[in-house]
Amino acid sequence: MSFTCDVTAVDSVTVRSVMDARATDEEITYVGDLFQILASPTRLRIVEALVGRELCVCDLAAVTGVSESAVSHHLRQMRQMRIVAFRKDGRMAYYRLDDAHIEHLFDTGLEHVRE
Repeated sequence: MSFTCDVTAVDSVTVRSVMDARATDEEITYVGDLFQILASPTRLRIVEALVGRELCVCDLAAVTGVSESAVSHHLRQMRQMRIVAFRKDGRMAYYRLDDAHIEHLFDTGLEHVRE
């Protein structure tokens, strides 16, 4: 069963207000890409592990239960999306969440599934 509107716009003022406040196509694409990256359980475990701390690749591998190579691959994709950032200390690289928005997204998603 499908429904169709009998009028072009129920409330043209509200529709115009929504249209004026919409995100750009580029922003919508980026948000879609961000959610796609975060759709991986391994990447979500990485995010979870980095909440409030920095970890190196070997520690992240131990936490997630996947190889260092796989963690590095995930981190590379996550860096490109500005989900994680890193700092070098000699030969070691320590990863952290890029900003509080990522932690907030994770916490909100977890809260949603727990309720």
